[in-house]
Amino acid sequence: MTKTELISVVAEKNECSKKNAEVAVNAVISAITDALVNGEKVSIVGFGTFEVRDRKEKKVINPQTKQMMVAPASKAPAFKAGQGLKNAVNNK
Repeated sequence: MTKTELISVVAEKNECSKKNAEVAVNAVISAITDALVNGEKVSIVGFGTFEVRDRKEKKVINPQTKQMMVAPASKAPAFKAGQGLKNAVNNK
């Protein structure tokens, strides 16, 4: 599902215009992004948790030159599904 399709579904389920649904979807995405940038976790009960995880520095091989390189440490966004989402996906 693309963002445009998500906006259409939100508009349909809430019986509102696509413009209002787009504003709502963008606001949710923005709020989650801002929280992650500030180092916060976002927990939605029954759905899941968004968080930032630290990745350690590691050795990698450049596939073009076959030389060993060091990939620097970084941060990566992560999502862990909640029990309600897991049950919904598994039809429980």
